[in-house]
Amino acid sequence: MLKKTAATLLVLALSTSCAATPKPRKLTEDDKSLYAIGLVMARQLTPFALTDYELELVKMGLSDGINGREPLVDFATYSKKSQEMAIGRRDAHGRWLEDRADAFLKAEAEKPGAVRTKSGVIYQSLKEGTGTVPTPSSTIRVHYTSTLLDGREMESTYKNGAPDELHLNEFMACLKDGVQLMKQGGKARIICPPETALGKQGDGFIPPNATLVFTIELLEVK
Repeated sequence: MLKKTAATLLVLALSTSCAATPKPRKLTEDDKSLYAIGLVMARQLTPFALTDYELELVKMGLSDGINGREPLVDFATYSKKSQEMAIGRRDAHGRWLEDRADAFLKAEAEKPGAVRTKSGVIYQSLKEGTGTVPTPSSTIRVHYTSTLLDGREMESTYKNGAPDELHLNEFMACLKDGVQLMKQGGKARIICPPETALGKQGDGFIPPNATLVFTIELLEVK
């Protein structure tokens, strides 16, 4: 449990958080790199869906750790509990989404131009390509963003700074289905029911039985 001083420290952190924020200015390259550390940490914290209050507690822990202050909790105990919390919150959110998946898939399949494959994957063309159609043995370059059905982002090659390049047969089943409906230069939205994506296991930020939505650009078919 937090020591009694935690509440007092939290009030202090809340009252000084605005003053501690750097004033807006033109960012140097080092500034940008340091800012990116925050973005990386934000991604790692995604499963927690932190409230403003909880975010201030995280800031307290970060500040105490960096400055070598005595921690308010036993690290070994609560680092494990924080992992359990992340999984618990991720999976609770996943169950909430799972209850809405059937209605979401039905509505997406009924949109004009949508194609539903035999496996249940929903394909929506956003921009028709004019180049080569990939086969399962093709090596392709793609940019994509993946989200849960509520729009929460899971991954983005745009934010990672470079497209992915790999064999199409290394993709998850839903992407193999959907990408083969594209031509080089095209862009599409590919909606993946759980059984064609990561199924009952989930992975990292992605809860079990998650419906995934990919917006994908087929940049090159090699």
